[in-house]
Amino acid sequence: MHTIEEPEVRSWDFPRGTAGVAVMAEFAADRGVSTDLLLAGTGLDATALTEPDRQISARTELAVVRNLLAACKDEPGLGMGVGQRYRVSTFGIFGYACVTSPNLREAISLALRYYRLGFAFCTPIVEFQPGEVVARIDHELIPEDVRTFLVERDVVAIHRVMSDLLGERLDLSRAEFAYPRPPHAGRLAELFGVMPRFDGEHTLFAIDPQVLDRPLPQANQPTWQVCVAQCHEMIRRRTARTGIAAEVRERLLPGSGTTGVGSPPTLEAVARDLNMSARTLRRRLDEAGTSYRALLDEVRRALAEEMLTAAPLSMDDIAIRLGYAEATPFIHAFKRWTGSTPAAYRRAHQMR
Repeated sequence: MHTIEEPEVRSWDFPRGTAGVAVMAEFAADRGVSTDLLLAGTGLDATALTEPDRQISARTELAVVRNLLAACKDEPGLGMGVGQRYRVSTFGIFGYACVTSPNLREAISLALRYYRLGFAFCTPIVEFQPGEVVARIDHELIPEDVRTFLVERDVVAIHRVMSDLLGERLDLSRAEFAYPRPPHAGRLAELFGVMPRFDGEHTLFAIDPQVLDRPLPQANQPTWQVCVAQCHEMIRRRTARTGIAAEVRERLLPGSGTTGVGSPPTLEAVARDLNMSARTLRRRLDEAGTSYRALLDEVRRALAEEMLTAAPLSMDDIAIRLGYAEATPFIHAFKRWTGSTPAAYRRAHQMR
């Protein structure tokens, strides 16, 4: 079966932690570049890189990237070098949620769902095909002067983290980059287990689908569920709904006038209600770091949790009220949101 999964947002311009900058600072320090020089003009200092709850803008991280490129301009493969320093632990509770996932397929799905808890600028769009899993790397919106560095950093970091999850190096079946062959192409081939193609129309990499369902060495269902819940809470705190996101969310709630129980409006309907085109609404939601799909999932999850704990409704009744044709797709969606089935969620809250 052919399916496609995308991150919850398609924009790189969202707030993020400082761990990505800390990785670059360590890399730069090994080359004699001071942290003060790396952080020049950003308003950050070395202390900020040790604060676990500190948030910075994506544009601040871009400023650090530009400082690194200027300081190490004669060294080839900077993106590869920085990307190799990423580990699952770099991502905190988000990384722990991935490493305790049942298998790589679930870990990939979770990573896309909580994309904003990472540090990537590229957008991976994953196609699950019968003989191959392909991650197409969207990087068109990244500023051109830092694009090659960030593409290489992000792809290498993704590969490094997936290898960590599996407990062994993940060999790619193919890799392509939309930039000229660099001097360190051989090093990339050693890392990926295959020589990449360069000057391609797209950037992508592919893996054997048989690896997707292999149990991860540190899989732990109870821990995974706790971590997923914490990831959701982190996203909720970071995206307190204001502006256009709040306006769309309000129109997705039952009884708003745009929708009713069991009939969530389309993006086009919401756009008409807001007196704008669907394209403009998509762009404004992108700029706000969210999407129609993410907001609809957010509303559905909140309503589902309320109905599971406060109303004696069957799974079919809840599914229909949320706009699903039957219980099965609702159950799959709820597990994707929470790491738990609706029945297990209801039982756990009835025991409290």
